[in-house]
Amino acid sequence: MLLLEIVSPEGHLFKGGVTSVTVPGTNGEFQMLVNHANIVSILTTGTIKIAVPDFKTNAEFSARFEKSEKDQKFLLPITSGTLELKDNRIIILVG
Repeated sequence: MLLLEIVSPEGHLFKGGVTSVTVPGTNGEFQMLVNHANIVSILTTGTIKIAVPDFKTNAEFSARFEKSEKDQKFLLPITSGTLELKDNRIIILVG
């Protein structure tokens, strides 16, 4: 399992174990799974897609996420950000 942490200027939007994360990179959308190679990337306008067995976020941020009925992922629209993945831990800073 991956540990995902999404942080914005308002606070921690999400922190927990996930099975996959898809993000809007500058060269297109890409997905990260367990044991993905280490990476640092700039994110562009788009949607972060989170596959998680048990989604929990702080009540004040829950309205920022949508649930996709199509593939049961949780969606977070963003305008920009940066991402670091190292040793199955992903930290995403969003604007």
